[in-house]
Amino acid sequence: MTFLVTEQCVKCKYTDCVEVCPVDCFYEGENMLVINPDECIDCGVCEPECPVEAIKSEEELMPGEEKWYEFNEKFSALWPNITKIKDAPADADDWANKEGKDKLVSEKPGEGD
Repeated sequence: MTFLVTEQCVKCKYTDCVEVCPVDCFYEGENMLVINPDECIDCGVCEPECPVEAIKSEEELMPGEEKWYEFNEKFSALWPNITKIKDAPADADDWANKEGKDKLVSEKPGEGD
């Protein structure tokens, strides 16, 4: 089992989770984060830190969310590592509870640390 970042992170990109990760397995895209499933040690300390509940264990994924495993795996290999908390986008709270955000994912990398 691993933890994964799902659709709720899109356009919110709160980084509270990265600072508590003991193995630094978060990677930053332009408008969301991902977890490298091969690096994640399944400790779960990141999950309660996410204010929009975007982090889920692999076994908690709902039908239709399985794609997030492959998404996290793919983009953790392409995006830069992030280990330090950053300010969330100014409009993050506005996006927190919106649905259908998976269509808004940017594949561009973020800045990393």
